[in-house]
Amino acid sequence: MDALTTPRIGLAPSVVRFLLCAALVAAVSFVGARLTASEIPTWYAGLVKPGWTPPNIAFPIVWTTLYGLMAICLWRLWDRAPQGPDRARAIWLFMLQLALNGLWTPVFFSLHAVGPALAILVALIVAVLATMRLAFRADEVAGWLLIPYLPWLCYAASLNAAILFLN
Repeated sequence: MDALTTPRIGLAPSVVRFLLCAALVAAVSFVGARLTASEIPTWYAGLVKPGWTPPNIAFPIVWTTLYGLMAICLWRLWDRAPQGPDRARAIWLFMLQLALNGLWTPVFFSLHAVGPALAILVALIVAVLATMRLAFRADEVAGWLLIPYLPWLCYAASLNAAILFLN
């Protein structure tokens, strides 16, 4: 067996860690979804949006996938990566980016503060890049799990910027 298939600890603690990681990421997702739901048919529908805006159904599909990958990434950092400064920093940066991710939704959708939301997205992109850098060093698979997240954030930032400009 290799490092990818051999858990560092017993199966039960590993499963508990996975469930905790999934619950944390799901909580951020759930709060964001709750704050967004009432704004989609009202405030968001009334915004002028760029032509490259995807249909509303695309957002929950993409975000569900990305949050799932993020949960697995965090679990791998916590459960599979060897102890050390890269692991500790990667987990800290992961938590920072998750907090920024969670902050964006109420700023954009609840406060309708499109400019500050864009600033949060830029900070989020920087935090994800830093997380990826250390995740690759701590556990390469964890780093790869964040790859789809980065282009989506850049795309989201372009939408956010266009909405700021057009409205």
